[in-house]
Amino acid sequence: MSYFAFLNILETGFLFGLVALGTYISFRVLAFPDMTVDGSFATGAAVAAALISKNGNPWLATALAVLIGMICGLVTALLNRRFGMLHLLAGILTTIGLYSVDLRIMASPNTPLMTKVTVLTPFMNLGLAEPEVHVVFAAIVCITATVLLALFLMSEFGLAMRATGINPRMARANGSSIDMNVYVGLGLSNGLVALAGALFAQAAGFADVSMGSGTILFGLAAVILGEVLVQSSSILLVLLACVVGSILYRLAVGLALNSQFLGFQSSDLRLVTAVLVAIAFVISAKRGKWSLRRPKKVPSSSGIRSVAP
Repeated sequence: MSYFAFLNILETGFLFGLVALGTYISFRVLAFPDMTVDGSFATGAAVAAALISKNGNPWLATALAVLIGMICGLVTALLNRRFGMLHLLAGILTTIGLYSVDLRIMASPNTPLMTKVTVLTPFMNLGLAEPEVHVVFAAIVCITATVLLALFLMSEFGLAMRATGINPRMARANGSSIDMNVYVGLGLSNGLVALAGALFAQAAGFADVSMGSGTILFGLAAVILGEVLVQSSSILLVLLACVVGSILYRLAVGLALNSQFLGFQSSDLRLVTAVLVAIAFVISAKRGKWSLRRPKKVPSSSGIRSVAP
């Protein structure tokens, strides 16, 4: 693997780290299997590309993409909480509808951005090669988003949101609005995913209506790999592990597709993805079973630490 190919993997890993953070909010914090991710990623890319292609401000275009992505999440939450639709079906319906919306936004299936000014353009004169600039920018954005998300989840509202996913009845009994937590959580989740889509389109130099296909699988793979790597009570470490899991996942896919002896081709990307996710899930499940078999220390009534079976 060449140096620039490795840089491309790092860049994609950091950008999809944002997808991993969004997936973590929906699947782990809220326990809400949200399939809107595939649609909000492509919509974020479409909104940013449509404005930038018309020489719009790239920062404003990126911010608008995040806002539209949050609205996508709110639509799914509305279908689920207000109209009682199954969460999986709500996410799928939103994603299906977003495909046509993306075509309307871009007025074509594909929008090129190679000659346009993007958020990366001002940083191209720093003396670094273009792939290096992409990696540094993606890393800064991803790490900043990780820290801000950790601070949010450690706030009073964030703790209430986490309680919603763990025990909705207890959260409701303590005066927390389950509906509000789901609305905010899915909005934030899909806003992060749309940000990833907008930045990915600007880094790649194009946006396509089908570029969000399989995004949810990439996000789940990163989250599961992060859980395999880190089992901690620190929310910041868990979120950072999701980002590291995203990078390792992209690295594993790159090595598999570039290893001659394995015989994989670029058309085998979906197969490699499915196999890696299955392996990570099995390892994660096994670790969960092993952790249950370990003896745990619990306080006794006399204050002496004893071992529970």
